[in-house]
Amino acid sequence: MMVLVGALVTLDLPEDSPVLDMPWIITFGPLSDDEEWEPVVCGPYERPHALALAESVVGDEDLMAVVEPLLPHVSADQIRGEIAAARLAAAAEQREDSLDADEDLLEQDEEDDYGEHEHGEPAEPPSVAEVRAGFARIAARLNAAGS
Repeated sequence: MMVLVGALVTLDLPEDSPVLDMPWIITFGPLSDDEEWEPVVCGPYERPHALALAESVVGDEDLMAVVEPLLPHVSADQIRGEIAAARLAAAAEQREDSLDADEDLLEQDEEDDYGEHEHGEPAEPPSVAEVRAGFARIAARLNAAGS
């Protein structure tokens, strides 16, 4: 079993979510405050390729990778709608976190666990040919959605 050095963050989606078929991007950045550099954004990829590439990179480096869907909105109103939805979700999460924090204070363990966590073996990164084939499928889906 391999221990991940970095961190990978992604959405937890149901298996039937239409978002899974969207193109995905990876944003790599420093994991600690000791380093300062501009994040590197890669993609678009199909989700399994994005996850495998991100796992492969953060598996042995002190990096954070955020794997998220690329939302190909075609109008400013669609983008504004996504921003409004994100703000509402953040406000709701902030209220929930505040309630959780109050609960946590009441139930705090004596020993905090901030150590490394073991994860399963990272997926084998896709080959260049597989990634290029994924690019072609993404382009075809984007062209079909725009028609």
